[in-house]
Amino acid sequence: MTGPAAAMTEVRLDKWLWAARCFKTRSIAADACDAGHVKLNGQSAKPAKSVRVGDRVEARTEGGLRVFEVVALAERRGPAEQARTLYVDHSPPPPPREAPVVTRERGAGRPSKREHRLIEKLRGR
Repeated sequence: MTGPAAAMTEVRLDKWLWAARCFKTRSIAADACDAGHVKLNGQSAKPAKSVRVGDRVEARTEGGLRVFEVVALAERRGPAEQARTLYVDHSPPPPPREAPVVTRERGAGRPSKREHRLIEKLRGR
């Protein structure tokens, strides 16, 4: 890179999380930091904490725990392809979803109200 971005050595945590597309908006990223859902190098971090190359960021998002190693800095949000170049993802794989399989005999017709409730209960709804 050239210009001011080449000399960048640190960035605010909330800006980096937003630029890396971990959160949809910067204010949501700041709220997550304030709530203690974001850790920088193993310690809870406020939104204004500085992020440097080589830092480890752990963020609890709606999609689950995400663990990043910072390899580049950015203050502005760009395309997703550019955002993926900012980090190395060390996130654990999501746990497999095991939904019960509910089958009915062929030709049994539509389920009754009682059978429908039992099916929904089996599915965890």
